[in-house]
Amino acid sequence: MKAKSIIGNSTAEIQSEMDKVLSDGFSPTLAIVFISVKQDRKAIIDLLLQKDMNVFGATSCGEFINGRQENGTAVILLLDINQDYYTVFIEDATNDKISQVAEHMASVALNKFSKPAFIICSTGVTENKEIFDGASLIHHLEKIVGSDVSIYGGMAGDDATFKGSYVFTNKHTTDSGVAAIVLDSEKINLNGLAISGWKPLGITRTITKCEDGWILKIDDQPALEMYLKYLGKKLLPGDDKFKLFEEVGIHHPFLMEDLNNPVIRTPFMINREKEALRLDFDVPEGTRFRFSMPPDFDIVETILESATEIKNKGNAEAEALLIFSCFGRLSALGPLVKLENDGLGELWNAPMAGFFTYGEYGTSASGKQEFHSTTCSWVALKEKYPSTSSG
Repeated sequence: MKAKSIIGNSTAEIQSEMDKVLSDGFSPTLAIVFISVKQDRKAIIDLLLQKDMNVFGATSCGEFINGRQENGTAVILLLDINQDYYTVFIEDATNDKISQVAEHMASVALNKFSKPAFIICSTGVTENKEIFDGASLIHHLEKIVGSDVSIYGGMAGDDATFKGSYVFTNKHTTDSGVAAIVLDSEKINLNGLAISGWKPLGITRTITKCEDGWILKIDDQPALEMYLKYLGKKLLPGDDKFKLFEEVGIHHPFLMEDLNNPVIRTPFMINREKEALRLDFDVPEGTRFRFSMPPDFDIVETILESATEIKNKGNAEAEALLIFSCFGRLSALGPLVKLENDGLGELWNAPMAGFFTYGEYGTSASGKQEFHSTTCSWVALKEKYPSTSSG
């Protein structure tokens, strides 16, 4: 496998950058595209189709490659990979059809490869303002394919407008569905991890009452009051300008259930009348969690140390790197998030592309496949047995 990454602020720039990387005889079969909704997706897809490439992509909330982080652009990871080693899948999927779509995806994967792995991008928010149920997708897919399957990816964004996000291939585009690159894991090594780096604070707590997605009680106490008390904050009457997500939620998410490697859920909205909280993705009554400490440079160190451990443990190498980083990390970590992404690129020393997402898919440190929030999910790819042809 050979890979090269490019970035551009227009179709013309993408054309120019692509001409440069193809000038030495490089002949990619697959283009992974992360692109702002401000860019002309169709024109850029057409450029790639003119070069006979398969296309897989998602819209974004910011894009990055090795050493560069932008907003409103398009990044493309071009891969010269044997076409016998992968297939591209896309299907429309409303939330009531996710189990059927997961079953179809699994069937396609298992019919082609005995040990498939998945790079997945789903939509994040539809044009009708529906949030894609990423947790159900992962649950159903893992149930069919097996708990040892590798799954990495992210939910498409739309530059934080929440008007509609998209996934696409060279054959189809949808604002409500899922696209995937299904890889033959017997031919392609995948090393990766989904990790937030946030650290827990205080005792384990329990969500004791929910209603229509709202958390009403934590440890039988009003949820909003308890969360703000933990932050040392109190809302005053008439304080209508308080914005939970922007002001505190992204800095102090909930660390859910698995306390060795917590799955993150982020406080998103409040209902003052009910003293209730709503997280970015719903959780059921009985869920156990811990509050979290505020972010600092230790988060970046945690991400890079865990990646170094994976790399050293298996003496692993990479020929390409994909990073799916939550849009909330960009807001919470500021400039540190670029250090995080650049650090992963430098560690694996491979062409990299990534984007800021509305949610992340990935294997946690416990080995479980999870749907995440405010997390960095990365995966390094390397061909096990170099092929003599790009197929």
